Amino acid sequence: PYYVDLNQNLFLQASLHSSDRDLVVFVDTCVTSPDPSNFRTLTNELIRNGCVKDPTYSSYYLPYSNIARFAFSAFSFVNRYPSVYLQCELAVCRYNDYSSRCYQGCVSRLKRNAGS
Repeated sequence: PYYVDLNQNLFLQASLHSSDRDLVVFVDTCVTSPDPSNFRTLTNELIRNGCVKDPTYSSYYLPYSNIARFAFSAFSFVNRYPSVYLQCELAVCRYNDYSSRCYQGCVSRLKRNAGS
């Protein structure tokens, strides 16, 4: 665990360790929760589908790299939850594969029309 004060910036890094130098990493989704086994009920989205959801989230972008760096401001889920847990989904893609998830950036999911 990491211990930080409220409103202190928490800096994170995800690194891909591979002998293949043509791989890049992309932060797709990061969600926080007070419950390490439940990231669906009481959550706070930092980034979803590559789109920033939390105003304190900052990406320290290294263009098409095997390292992803980001930060967000520490917060609490009201006073009854002493800890906050983080779960992230990252994509690993081939360098210069422009059809891959890593090169799409923020993807807004459009709802389909149910029709009649």
